[in-house]
Amino acid sequence: MTEQQRTPHDLPDVTGLTIGILGGTGDQGKGLARRFALAGHQVIIGSRKAERAREAAADLGEDLPVRGAENAVAAAEADVVIVAVPWEGHKATLESVRAELDGKIVVDCVNPLGFDKRGAYPLPVEEGSAAEQAAAVLPGSRVVAAFHHVSAKLLLDPAVDAMELDVLVLGDDREATDLVQALAGRIPGMRGVYGGRLRNAHQVEAFTANLISINRRYKAHAGLRVTDV
Repeated sequence: MTEQQRTPHDLPDVTGLTIGILGGTGDQGKGLARRFALAGHQVIIGSRKAERAREAAADLGEDLPVRGAENAVAAAEADVVIVAVPWEGHKATLESVRAELDGKIVVDCVNPLGFDKRGAYPLPVEEGSAAEQAAAVLPGSRVVAAFHHVSAKLLLDPAVDAMELDVLVLGDDREATDLVQALAGRIPGMRGVYGGRLRNAHQVEAFTANLISINRRYKAHAGLRVTDV
């Protein structure tokens, strides 16, 4: 393969986009909020309770462009919405903001996992994956799967300047996946890599269980790098 063939097509300019994060009071959501705010984006942390969202935003510091609001407000006022809620509340949360998310790019990073004495394992999902469940619940939205394998601890660590990993981005709308790839690239060290159609999100979500096992064995915060692209 030649270098010209490897070079991806131009990604869109995503500076100036406001990012909403449903479930932004959890570590992963709060970590993504912090990194996107550091990259210059206005960020709205969403929660079922506005007060919890405002507290999470305040925890990140007054110098960052982050504010908190109820999920419906975050969904309505953001240009792009990231879903980072616990799996148990995934479907109900999306159903509650279906109208506000109509026509928007929705980025699902939820991993349906169970835990027992042997560790983490993927849970079966009727629709195939959390991302496909989101697409079924939100027929008017452009659903993309991404940010599944990003360490919340590293996202929140002020000593970590760059997130050295690739983000697999999956979806059926190429314009939407291009935009999410570009958003991933706004975080220093991070790169968005197209990973296929939304029907392939299951194995990406499930691989998080393997990463958890790696992290426990090696006391690490492992991520992924895709070679030769």
